[in-house]
Parts: sequence; structure tokens; C-alpha cells
Amino acid sequence: MPTKIEKDSVTGVDTTGHEWDGIKELNNPLPKWWLYTFYVTIAFAVLWWILYPSWPTRTGYFPGVLGSLAREELEPRMAAARAAQAVWLDRIAAADTAAIVADPDLLAFANVGGQAAFNTNCAPCHGLGGAGQGYFPALGDDDWIWGGTLEAIETTIRHGIRNNDDPDARASEMPRFGVDGLLTRDEIDEVVAHVLTLSGREADPAKAEAGAALYADNCAVCHGEQGEGVQELGAPSLANSIWLYGSEPEQIAQQIWNPRLGVMPPWQGRLDDATVKMLTVYVHSLGGGE
Repeated sequence: MPTKIEKDSVTGVDTTGHEWDGIKELNNPLPKWWLYTFYVTIAFAVLWWILYPSWPTRTGYFPGVLGSLAREELEPRMAAARAAQAVWLDRIAAADTAAIVADPDLLAFANVGGQAAFNTNCAPCHGLGGAGQGYFPALGDDDWIWGGTLEAIETTIRHGIRNNDDPDARASEMPRFGVDGLLTRDEIDEVVAHVLTLSGREADPAKAEAGAALYADNCAVCHGEQGEGVQELGAPSLANSIWLYGSEPEQIAQQIWNPRLGVMPPWQGRLDDATVKMLTVYVHSLGGGE
């Protein structure tokens, strides 16, 4: 609260007349070096306003004494960069992905361009470097739901998965075994026990034995007799430790009861042909390509 200005008994400096919680503010002058620096920044700002485009006017803006526009300077540089890249992009657009991978120079360019396109368009879901996150699959391992060959990856990127925008989108739908009454809760628990054994995990032997017959009748046609998965159907392997929607028994049971089905947009038409191919090559190179 405001108080009268007085001289501090310890420092001998006048106070400002302000006090908070018993603490009085001293009226010390600003350091000279700080004050001079502040004045220099003001002078620099005024000079900058004069030299470069700055103030708005009734019909436009003050162009500055130098008449320098960064946007106009950037355009020729961008045009030169596009022209330099066009040679490589034209070669990539004219080649298939196998030919790109076989050419060391094209492969190097495609991997760099593919990484840039991936970081902009794909990483928000699949994570940087294809590490995966949440319910979006990792692309850096060797577990591929729809196949990890160059051809399979390119098809997935071009057309996407379970979307309404591309008639050629990959599509498969796991039955809702619980919601639609195809299996009872106890039967689903038995199937879960059997599925756990497919990846070498422990489960109740009696439930696993009963679940084996249920699995053979309801699941093997898509996921394979030993849970190896069928890529042509988009049915993931159940015989490894990679689980998209969780590996706990309750999570597996939920996926059988009312499965979640991932959706991916088609990138053909959103990205040009060369970019799609570079993305394909880059994703294939992440470590798990077949």
C-alpha cells in the first residue's frame, strides 16, 4: 500500500513510497549499462522502421528506404530449388518403387524427401520415425497388418484403410462377437485364454483348451490356425508380442466383444505421385520392410 517517501535506515536510499507485506521498495536508479542498452534498442527499432517495410498507410504500407522485401527475395531462391529438385522428382515419378530402391542416388533422394513428407503428413498419427503411438501402429518393426513389401505399402498409402473417400481402400471388418451375440462372455474368456497361449503366455489350461475349439471355428479363417495372421485380409498376427489395442486379457476380450477398426485416409490425390513413392520407400526403409 502507498506510504510516505522516506530514507531507508540500512542503505540510506530513499524509498518509492510503496510497501507490500512489510517490504518497502527502494528507489534505486537503473544500471547505466541497462539504460544505455535500452536506448540503443529504441534507436535500432526506429532505424529498422525507416530502412525496411513497416508502417501501414491508407493505400498500402511504407516500403522502406532500402525497398527490400524478403518475400520477393525468397521466390527466386525457391524457384531455383524447385528446378534443381525437378530433375530427381521427374525420375522418381517415372520409375516404380523397386527401381528407385535399386538406384543408390534415387534411393538417397527418395528417403530424404519421404522423411520430410512423413513428418508433415504421417507422424501426427504414426509418430516420428514410424515409432507408433496410441492405437496407431508402428511402422519400424516387422509386423505388418496389410503387408510390408514395397507394393503393399504403396497400395496402403495410396488408398488408405476403411475410409469412405476411396473405393479401392483396404477393407476388412472383424465381427462383433459379443455385441452381436455370436459368443457369450464365458466363451470370449476362453478364446482369450487360447489367444494368450499362441504368443507363449500363460493362461488357464482348461479355458485355453475350450478356447482352441472356439478359435478354430470363429477366428482361424482370418488370423490363421496358429495365429500367424493373414495380410491379405488385414488380420494381424496373434502369435507375437505386438498388440495394437493392448495385450492384457481384458483388452483382448474387449477387442473380441466390440472390436475397434482403424481408419486411414487415402493419400493419392492429396500428394503427388512422386511424393507417394518417396513415402513408400521411406516407410519401407524404417526397418521392418519385407
